[in-house]
Amino acid sequence: MTAVGPVACLDLDRTVIYSAAALDLRTPDHEAPRLLCVEIHKGAPLSFLTEAAAVTLRELQDVATVVPTTTRTPAQLARVRLPGPPARYAIASNGGHLLVDGVADPGWDAVVRDRVAACAPLAEVYAHMQARSGTFVLSLREASGLFAYAVVERAALPAGWVDELTDWCARRGWTVSLQGRKVYAVPAGLTKSAAAAEVVARCGGGGPLLAAGDSLLDADLLDAADAAIRPAHGELAATGFTRPHVAVTAATGVAAGAELLDWLRDRAVSAAMSVSGSL
Repeated sequence: MTAVGPVACLDLDRTVIYSAAALDLRTPDHEAPRLLCVEIHKGAPLSFLTEAAAVTLRELQDVATVVPTTTRTPAQLARVRLPGPPARYAIASNGGHLLVDGVADPGWDAVVRDRVAACAPLAEVYAHMQARSGTFVLSLREASGLFAYAVVERAALPAGWVDELTDWCARRGWTVSLQGRKVYAVPAGLTKSAAAAEVVARCGGGGPLLAAGDSLLDADLLDAADAAIRPAHGELAATGFTRPHVAVTAATGVAAGAELLDWLRDRAVSAAMSVSGSL
């Protein structure tokens, strides 16, 4: 196939888009950036990016295949309306679903079933989390029939609870990630990087993979990328995640989202020019 431009896989929550609680605005109110709402949930605004970030995202779309890459289920992802045209490809359920023009690809669904077969079944992990839940767990849910997550009260979360869950899950081929108020338990075979590699292949395989993410569930994606960036906040920042090819923003919160989109656009422009010059 003919070489094409770069593919940019972007985690959404706390990377590109932010809830009001995660904005982390550090300026006086009258100097705060103008915000664009990109998600409504139950009739109320939920997720935002800056207007400047929205412009940059459109510029990135002009030079790269932009792929929303999220742990959200397809239904949760459908609530997000990013600037620009609908994405040709999107990755949902932490790589569990590859959406093509908004529809789950059945071939990829089959691949995922094979990848998670070696891990303990969801029912076992869900039952364990349910048995060890307390008043600090506000809700416990299954997602896409693939993984589970608990919405927790962070202030009431018992010391060691996440570490104990992590150890228990690891012995059964599952990983655990704490993101905001959610504790995710995900089969190790369910990865964003595998789905990203599939998108790169479908796009011709000629352009580099660029990526951005903030959580442990994004680590494999950042590792797999040719160049990547993470915000200076979040789970990866807390664990000191570093790689030679992974940049870190100077800003935190929604300002980091704008900064990392600038960085990705500049890398995508350079990559697109390089690919164009080689044809």
